[in-house]
Amino acid sequence: MRSRFAAPSARLALAAVAAVAVTATAAGTATATADSRSNTVRACATKDLSFKVSLKTQAGGYFLVTATAKSGITCYLEGVFPSASFGSSADTEVAPAEHAVSERVTLSGSTAAYAGINPKTTNNDFGKQFDFLHLSVAGDETNAVTLALPETATVDRPVATNWHADPADAVPFAN
Repeated sequence: MRSRFAAPSARLALAAVAAVAVTATAAGTATATADSRSNTVRACATKDLSFKVSLKTQAGGYFLVTATAKSGITCYLEGVFPSASFGSSADTEVAPAEHAVSERVTLSGSTAAYAGINPKTTNNDFGKQFDFLHLSVAGDETNAVTLALPETATVDRPVATNWHADPADAVPFAN
């Protein structure tokens, strides 16, 4: 009885054609993937950035955090507030000063992003004093950096603005 399947030589020919088609498709996919990645800017990680903290007197006083990308890095910060705290207890973690997401800020070269941190939003004599700020990009808290503050801060219900391209937009006005 003869088999209904193709002869061995026909099966080999079909297998060869299928292999060429799969290889061509895989190569096309790899090229397309590589091309799309090269044009895409990735999200910043804390280690990609250099930070500077300065004291500002506007709005009752706050700390302006300036983030710049390290040499050779291009990345973006989402328009959400940074993950920051003045100490290890939950009451020193910053809360959002803004209730909406701002524009994404792409960092490269001298382009900077700014966030304002108001360490004390209460109108009383309470609070804890700190000389350092623990800061990271939101979602990258395990890689936080510790920054010396320009002066000792009294901390009580701290808030932070989102990251902004303009430092004038990073003023954390107390409610």
